[in-house]
Amino acid sequence: MFRVSCLAAAGLVLVVLVAGCSGPETDLPDLAPVSGTVTMGGKPLSKVAVQFESATGHGASGVTDETGRYELFFAGNVKGAPLGPSTVRITTVLDFPTPPDYKDPVPAKYNESSELKVTVQAGENKHDFDLSP
Repeated sequence: MFRVSCLAAAGLVLVVLVAGCSGPETDLPDLAPVSGTVTMGGKPLSKVAVQFESATGHGASGVTDETGRYELFFAGNVKGAPLGPSTVRITTVLDFPTPPDYKDPVPAKYNESSELKVTVQAGENKHDFDLSP
């Protein structure tokens, strides 16, 4: 019972946060479409999250399909990422709960300690990432 109550409370908090963070589309930063593919050792990575975090703290994210292709969304269904430099983080999408001994197959240098940097420019942007294990 306590677990269900905690889950319900967490869900309510999430709804309030999302509702509070979504303003009119005129409040959006300048965005540009971003897409590309993610591979590791030349093979497509499916079901990995691709996140761009701009220097101003704004983020955009997407998830790769079975061919490793992704497209970024800023908020809800708004396509694109903020213009300017971004740190890119790539992580495996997981079902919860994760096992205590879980280790992400994507190395930390691409996610929590990401070394990936890109610049999003006006117009179409294509950023492909071939990760090494």
